[in-house]
Amino acid sequence: MAKQLLGKEVTAALNAKLQAQVEELKAKGVVPTLGIVRVGERPDDLSYERGATKRAELIGVEVEKFVLPEDVTKEELLKVIDEINGNDKIHGVLMFRPLPKHLKADQDEICNRLDPKKDVDGMTDLSNAGVFMGKSMGYAPCTPAACMEILDHYGIDCTGKKAVIIGRSLVVGKPAAMMLMARNATVTVCHTRTKDVPSVTREADILVSAAGVLRSLTKEYVRPGQIVIDVSINWDEAKGGIAGDAVYEEIEPIVEAITPVPGGVGSVTTSVLIGHVVEAAAATV
Repeated sequence: MAKQLLGKEVTAALNAKLQAQVEELKAKGVVPTLGIVRVGERPDDLSYERGATKRAELIGVEVEKFVLPEDVTKEELLKVIDEINGNDKIHGVLMFRPLPKHLKADQDEICNRLDPKKDVDGMTDLSNAGVFMGKSMGYAPCTPAACMEILDHYGIDCTGKKAVIIGRSLVVGKPAAMMLMARNATVTVCHTRTKDVPSVTREADILVSAAGVLRSLTKEYVRPGQIVIDVSINWDEAKGGIAGDAVYEEIEPIVEAITPVPGGVGSVTTSVLIGHVVEAAAATV
């Protein structure tokens, strides 16, 4: 049986530290507040929203939600972002992506409308530039940052290891590659045009799956001794709940360690997100 890399063990330490920081800020009259912008009712977005709201309440961070219909216009969405930018009581913003199809062509413009100081989920160009340049500019995307927190907590040294990432999005894949390289791993990124992906992933010491495709990571992709970080949160109709990319019952008996879904990266991601909000709030004092 593989060792389960449980998010709850990582978040316990993070939460205790954040609770203390929030109390200090409130004593100074600052109430850290997260603004959540959601377009539509995607099940995976709703699941993450519930988790983020619950974690914020636990730590003492306020949450203000801006829920818009799936057919919202670009102009209406930009107006909401502008209002948030001008609201000094909101310190950080989580906006769910991808946006609906009719906004896809404008997603970069919409994301970059947000004040980088409030971009606690790393969706603006400035925040991403910080990750790729290795500089403290904005905030790193929360999901890949959560992957690094898990590796650090469980004492998994990346130096000299072969790391393979499935997925090249700016939300997870590309920043995760930069973060792993910063930890001295040798990184390969697989994507939809990669030939014979299983032959590449079997070479990995650390395998990060961020494809976002339910049951796409099968036993053909892994070998004994690997660390598997399953990033994705997919809706599984058969189970009536969320699941990762991994066919868990196939992979778990083979690999050395694996993050479960739910209970793995997602729970740590929300703590990282709330931590960025607290950091942003502290910067206003």
